[in-house]
Amino acid sequence: MIGTMRSLHEVDPATEQFVQQEQQRQETSFMMIPSENSTSRAVMQACGSTLINKYAEGYPAKRYYEGNAVVDAVENLAIERAKKLFGAEHVNVQPYSGSPANLEVYYAVLKPGDKILGMQLNMGGHLTHGHGVNFSAKFYKAAQYVVDPKTHLLDMDAIRKLAHQEKPNIIVSGATAYPRIIDFKQFHEIAEEVGAYSFADISHIAGLIAGGAHPSPFPFTDLVMTTTHKTLRGPRGAMIMCKKLDRLAKTEGMDEKQAAKEKDLAGKVDRAVFPALQGGPHENIIAGKAVAFHEALQPEFKEYAHQIVKNAKALAAELMSHGVKLVTDGTDNHLLLIDLTPTMGIGMGKPVAAALADIGLIMNYNTVPYDQAKPFNPSGIRLGTPGLTTRGMKEKEMKDIGHWMAQVIKEPKNDEIKQQLRKEVLEMTKQFPLYG
Repeated sequence: MIGTMRSLHEVDPATEQFVQQEQQRQETSFMMIPSENSTSRAVMQACGSTLINKYAEGYPAKRYYEGNAVVDAVENLAIERAKKLFGAEHVNVQPYSGSPANLEVYYAVLKPGDKILGMQLNMGGHLTHGHGVNFSAKFYKAAQYVVDPKTHLLDMDAIRKLAHQEKPNIIVSGATAYPRIIDFKQFHEIAEEVGAYSFADISHIAGLIAGGAHPSPFPFTDLVMTTTHKTLRGPRGAMIMCKKLDRLAKTEGMDEKQAAKEKDLAGKVDRAVFPALQGGPHENIIAGKAVAFHEALQPEFKEYAHQIVKNAKALAAELMSHGVKLVTDGTDNHLLLIDLTPTMGIGMGKPVAAALADIGLIMNYNTVPYDQAKPFNPSGIRLGTPGLTTRGMKEKEMKDIGHWMAQVIKEPKNDEIKQQLRKEVLEMTKQFPLYG
């Protein structure tokens, strides 16, 4: 054997050192970027298994290689668990990540030049929801909705009016920096009114939906995409869920076989993933997804999902008690968005996020609605509670963290304060270890 049984330490100590350094960094700081979380050991074991060696182009029982009996069983297990978890009619667990999965959704039901209506990036949306620099605005026409200028909440009447004006082919709901409940049912109703597909990108809140802490886009939404990490706490990857039948299928003049294919929304999604836009699926990651779905089906996951929201609300209350401005003045989900403009002026998100990182609180600088600063030097900070909740932390710890944050936000250049707070953060990380 040519080295297959040798350990990482034996083969590549330099890489091993980086792995150890990253584990140490995660153990000794608090992960507060809302799109990050910590998987279980079980998920990591599945992802690092010998399933990584297997090529499996195609779908279960319809592969282009031999030797796929086991991976067929693994993929079917992931699919059935996802269906049960979300109440989905059809699930494809092969997408590599969120952005490719969104492309696959568009490819499945749109033609080049069709129109997407999605949330504007600097209002809380995602690049793939029609931002100008992204493929979603290069291959398709894009119209963008915004939040209310005063409340920074989604104005469903304004979105309805825009949809009737723009006549999009697909309406995207879901966000990456919106701290409130999203009314998926209203989005679907608007899509029905204008003859568009309804598409929910639930990447950030999938775990909350699975745990009953946020309303679901099922059973009415046509297409749903989610990443499998974030609040769902699985491996980095994605999946697409959809209805079996295409309610907008046009079958006039087709024979019975052609009409059946046109009505088959599930088939369109599967063909978009493979062979249109992907090759061999990563079956080791699919195994990790299966484990994560199993974990999310357990009663304790519901407690976890609701605790994420309780923690976010407690953290929001503590920050606001210190005069820190939050977009929408609070949160309903896992995410908080700090607006530094009233207290520090525009463009201060980056230096304040760096100062918070100095004490071991890791979050990201972010634009706020109607931000006058540029995206790389924005006026806000985005943070969340999934990673903190995974470590077992509750409202009491959120109060401490909020107090620490407020001190740094008020004096980001005060090294004496930061040195003392770093010690306090480090002590708390020992009380709530990641992996023991």
